[in-house]
Amino acid sequence: MIPFLTFSLLLFHIFPSSSSSSPSISVTPKTLSKSGDFVTIKYTGIHSPSNLDFLAIYSPPNSTHDNFIGYIFLSSRPEWESGSGSISIPLVNFRSKYQFRIFKWTESEVDPELIDHDHNPLPQTKHLLAESEVVGFEFGRGPEQVHLALTGREDEMRVMFVTHDGKESYVRYGLTRGGLGRVVGTRVGRYEREDMCDAPANSSIGWRDPGYIHDGVMINLQKEKKYYYQVGSDSGGWSTIYSFVSQNGDLGETFAFLFGDMGTATPYLTFLRTQDESISTIKWISRDIEALGNKPALISHIGDISYARGYSWLWDNFFSQIESVASRVPYHVCIGNHEYDWPLQPWKPDWSSYGKDGGGECGVPYTHKFHMPGNSSEPTGMRAPATQNLYYSFDSGPVHFVYMSTETNFLPGSNQYEFLKNDLESVDRVKTPFIVFQGHRPMYTTSSGKKDDPLRKRMIEYLEPLLVKNNVNLVLWGHVHRYERFCPLNNFTCGSLGLNGEESKAFPVQVVIGMAGQDWQPIWEPREDHPNDPIYPQPLQSLYRGSEFGYMRLHATKEKLTLSYVGNHDGEVHDMVEILASGQVLNGGIYDGPAATEQMESMFSWYVKVGSVLMLGAFIGYIVGFISHARKTAAAKGWRPIKTEEI
Repeated sequence: MIPFLTFSLLLFHIFPSSSSSSPSISVTPKTLSKSGDFVTIKYTGIHSPSNLDFLAIYSPPNSTHDNFIGYIFLSSRPEWESGSGSISIPLVNFRSKYQFRIFKWTESEVDPELIDHDHNPLPQTKHLLAESEVVGFEFGRGPEQVHLALTGREDEMRVMFVTHDGKESYVRYGLTRGGLGRVVGTRVGRYEREDMCDAPANSSIGWRDPGYIHDGVMINLQKEKKYYYQVGSDSGGWSTIYSFVSQNGDLGETFAFLFGDMGTATPYLTFLRTQDESISTIKWISRDIEALGNKPALISHIGDISYARGYSWLWDNFFSQIESVASRVPYHVCIGNHEYDWPLQPWKPDWSSYGKDGGGECGVPYTHKFHMPGNSSEPTGMRAPATQNLYYSFDSGPVHFVYMSTETNFLPGSNQYEFLKNDLESVDRVKTPFIVFQGHRPMYTTSSGKKDDPLRKRMIEYLEPLLVKNNVNLVLWGHVHRYERFCPLNNFTCGSLGLNGEESKAFPVQVVIGMAGQDWQPIWEPREDHPNDPIYPQPLQSLYRGSEFGYMRLHATKEKLTLSYVGNHDGEVHDMVEILASGQVLNGGIYDGPAATEQMESMFSWYVKVGSVLMLGAFIGYIVGFISHARKTAAAKGWRPIKTEEI
């Protein structure tokens, strides 16, 4: 006979008590209104919790277990050891529903061959514990990812946006919120998985449907007027009402915000390291735009745009993140290595360092999602459509802006070289006394990276003479994720600043501004005779070097152009240079004493002081705090990041 206690224990193991519940997930709300809305995932019943248990995020919901878009370790939450808890994150509208799944993962299952961008092991999905119901976005709320661009005509403004079905959509606009009486149609485009050139962009892991991209142009705009606009349709819904200030070619001043290498931030870990600092960059620029009031401005993002690198949902994340500024001022771009480079790219000289940094995208999302002025185009030699938005120019106030591609042929005889030469030679210096030239990979840098030396040598040999001959005032580059300002340069030689009555030599001022978000920062170049010592002398040509993330603020009048380096951690100016229309360059560095401090109190600074009071809104602040905490805590509780050598 079996003793009663033994029999009872046997029954318990065969038929567990109802109080010993199975793992479960609940999600609220089930329907969201727009990108950025939060969803709360509650879970319970996790037995013997492990610090490797994780929540995986899926879109679309029918994705296989290993095809998640991101994950969060449950141990990143303080209550994880109880087996129950909750996680709240903002979601981006990918035009498909979401699902959440919890998996148990053990150290014995760690596969050193399956790693993320930081060389951390990717979590494995063999042991599913629970999965949620699906979560989606409300239909009829209108398009998203709204962003503006100049067309080259001052009485026009381009607007682009994304819909899920590509049905006929419109732009309606006017001078008052209630008077959107003018309507224009849009051109619709999209791209397919087969257009991509390599993995992960054309793989099941990286590919997600990009939706339909709409492109419309608001026309016959009055000069320097605040316009209100909406995008969408009666059947698919209309967006919120946005506003912008139209251009004025006769305006005697220019306002611009410039940077490179910003990327985007996600509230979860994913296959790639994303860029938390991009949130602060957008926050401070939004403050500055607000402070300008009814003055036109523009944004210039010079390469390495979203850092999607073949994981297409990061493009959606990026456009959702920048919409708060890109819907208010034109957002201009040039192509970088992480939008384009792939093994079979058509122009790949043996001296180049072009690799596979584009993740197989070969410029396809970049070409479709932006529409810059001009008609530059380079065939890919594959099914992928020709790459566009490579080189172009436009005027804004007293400044002529020029963009080039460092990823495609720029040597004499190329289409790009001829464009740059003809454009620079034809600038009306009475109308636009200043020329600002921009590209991605720098012509000059004192960082330790050497692999681009052959490219820089040819840029100095072939492009720099064009810049010097045509009296280009300012040259801006990205790619190196630091700030560095050089003296007016020509072939490594500083020109005269024109101070103390000396004659100025109007060489271009070269500045590296790739510090907007990407946090892989190369070291500065060490001493040649002691390359392994952490001593990095600053060459005389390099007037200011900084490691703080941030962006550039440009203000120009007919007489003077002021370029200021704004740091992300305090929103204040850390370096400044002034260039006069005569060609004289005023250093304006922070080591120049009280005079430099007074110069920083310019008109733009006054606008910003006013705007600071208006800007620090709860939404952005909450996002900054939440994402930084969520991702850093998750990393700390999971695996130690190891940065890869990449710029």
